[in-house]
Amino acid sequence: MFGNIVDFLSRGENIAFFICALLAIGGAIFMLSFTKVVHMVVAVALTFISLAGLYVVLEAEFVAVVQILIYAGAISILMIFGIMMTKHTKEEEEEPKRPWHNGLLFVGAAGLFGIIFYAIQKSQLPSGEYPSMQDNTMEIGKLLFTNHVIPFELMSVLLTVAFIGAIIVAKREED
Repeated sequence: MFGNIVDFLSRGENIAFFICALLAIGGAIFMLSFTKVVHMVVAVALTFISLAGLYVVLEAEFVAVVQILIYAGAISILMIFGIMMTKHTKEEEEEPKRPWHNGLLFVGAAGLFGIIFYAIQKSQLPSGEYPSMQDNTMEIGKLLFTNHVIPFELMSVLLTVAFIGAIIVAKREED
């Protein structure tokens, strides 16, 4: 069993994948654990950047760049603007301390890790060389602006309407 782990960690791309995966999971856990909204946004940004690192390891460079530009950049800034536009005058209520909560979280996370590790060890993954496209970015661009242009434009309209709706809701809370 430990021989498999040593073999797995002997390649640099596996180490990079492991580090990016740990950062992504850690950012998600921190986002759920933090109580201040700004700290949550920073944790989500860490998760987004870690996912971009995973895309680089998987040789999807275009998706990695889009992940950083759209999610780590634009969505995080949009969240911060949303925080700044709303009122936060109430004092934050202190939650009652639950000492067993962190212990149960650790046991659950360790159990999930064990199950996933066992499933990966027992699965038969296909091996071999897969031909890759020479220019993935050009192929994605062709598909995006020919076959999928309507969903692309509808998504931009949907995001604009959602942002305007968030501003209206924030302004109503001020009154």
